[in-house]
Amino acid sequence: GVSAATIRLIRDHRYLIDDKFRNDLRCRALFMELLRQPYGIAHELQRMNRYGVLAAYLPVFGMIVGQMQHDMFHVYTVDEHTLFLVRNLRRFALAKYAAEFPMCSETFQRLPKAEILYLAGLFHDIAKGRGGDHSELGAQDALAFCLHHGLSQYDARLVAWLVQNHLVMSSTAQRQDIGDPEVINAFALRVGDQIHLDYLYLLTVADIRATNTTLWNSWKGSLLAELYLATTRALRRGLANPIAHAERIQETQAQALQVLQQKNLSAAEITALWQALGDDYFLRYSPDEIAWHAEAILNAKPQDLPLILIRQKTQRGTEVFIYTRDEDRLFAVTTSTLDQMGLTIHDARIITANNGFTLNTFIVLEETGAAIQGAHRIAEIADTLKQQLLNTDHRAAQVTRRARRQLKHFPLPTQVVFTPDERNQRTVLEVVTADRPGLLSSVGKAFMKCGVRLQNAKIATLGARAEDIFFITDMHNRPITHEADLARLRDTLIEYLDRKTEDKGYL
Repeated sequence: GVSAATIRLIRDHRYLIDDKFRNDLRCRALFMELLRQPYGIAHELQRMNRYGVLAAYLPVFGMIVGQMQHDMFHVYTVDEHTLFLVRNLRRFALAKYAAEFPMCSETFQRLPKAEILYLAGLFHDIAKGRGGDHSELGAQDALAFCLHHGLSQYDARLVAWLVQNHLVMSSTAQRQDIGDPEVINAFALRVGDQIHLDYLYLLTVADIRATNTTLWNSWKGSLLAELYLATTRALRRGLANPIAHAERIQETQAQALQVLQQKNLSAAEITALWQALGDDYFLRYSPDEIAWHAEAILNAKPQDLPLILIRQKTQRGTEVFIYTRDEDRLFAVTTSTLDQMGLTIHDARIITANNGFTLNTFIVLEETGAAIQGAHRIAEIADTLKQQLLNTDHRAAQVTRRARRQLKHFPLPTQVVFTPDERNQRTVLEVVTADRPGLLSSVGKAFMKCGVRLQNAKIATLGARAEDIFFITDMHNRPITHEADLARLRDTLIEYLDRKTEDKGYL
């Protein structure tokens, strides 16, 4: 350890760390050697920060020391978050922690230079609070620092690229349809090669885990892993030869059929069912899920409808699947019921078949972020959902759970943005608002009032902030393009989400 007397001397003589000290080749070499040590890196950086040495040697880091982030998403000051991130990266490097994140630990072993990742972690939020895009400003700081410390042009630019793009992978995984080959190919084009992907994946996982103790869950881990593996396949295939929709659908169907052939199901029945579902279904579901759905649907009797299936501890979380006749109120009723039962919805996939039925999948976790446990809890969810869906008086479950008391200190007016999706013939709706019980139910009621059909959804909750993406059409499955219709939907969403009165639960 370091004695108290030595610590006092260090504190009293920090003024010696001036421009001459920072430009000294020996000091620069020693700092880089610290990042190349086999152990103790995170511990020593934390100690340097505690004694003020890190802020003195790296003045831009000094600007974020003790800097608060006034939201319910970040629970640490910027410097604490940064050093927690470096600690998370270090755990990927150590064999004794390999069981925590096996894929991350395996990926870390393939990195050419670990210090590049540590530098990216150190600089990723270093420009917070300066105004402007902190990713862009931080990338400039990182590039200058790396070149000043003797890194090659390639290594320095790699660090700067990671800082500039440190939010891209998380945003793509949580806000876009990563089952779409075109989304994967666009992300692969942005990443460029496997080395950049490996570094970015590890940085993204460590960043999310260092932001908030409750933010990381199996759902986010699964999304990032799925995006990483799909991008790896795209890079191996070659960016000039992206996988086509038809090829992806054919491959998915073949894999699902292999599973179903062991269940003694009729090939003709399977084919008839799949023809009614449309191509989009096979782009958004895995072969395992498709086989699970087909077996249950083909074995179901009319009295079993609505058919509700629940699988606990799936890779992404707990999967709730609903197969029933299509109704406009379905999304609002389902989300309000799940919400009232204390479940957090992390993803929603809506498929309307050509035979008048709909296939809805919701990925849910308990409010604490844990997977649903126990047969009794699963039966309770299934029974309650079925009861509400069979209810004919068009009343949704009343969401009586109270919002967290802290939310009133972080007011966030609802923002609504529309973007055309011409390729898929739908409209993309982004809603940014304060998270609260009954949020998705209110969105569903607004859709009903405005005659909007939901095709897909990406649900992302960041602390007190909900950033949800909805892929919508009109009742004839056409994109919504008229300004008057968009304005009406925007006004209705803001009215439902920002109003002060209590919702009575009627649709």
